Amino acid sequence: MSDVSDVSLAYEGVKRIEWADRAMPVLRQIRERFEVERPLDGFRIAACMHVTTETANLIRTLQAGGASVALAASNPLSTQDDTAAALVQEYGA
Repeated sequence: MSDVSDVSLAYEGVKRIEWADRAMPVLRQIRERFEVERPLDGFRIAACMHVTTETANLIRTLQAGGASVALAASNPLSTQDDTAAALVQEYGA
């Protein structure tokens, strides 16, 4: 279930998330390690945070570790709509 206002923004969100990922090398390295080791297999994680490109990369990292992740926006004024759409449409959060 999703309350994303406009999923057609997902493509732009993916581009922004990938752009932010390039500026987050440590998180990217952790994600690459998690993809192999899967330390979070079977875990379900829920978070209430600002929905930004940085948060999206954290969510992607948790998912790479095997976790099922649900994210709720903590502040509609700080939510990046394209990022939220990409998380739902492309990354399954």
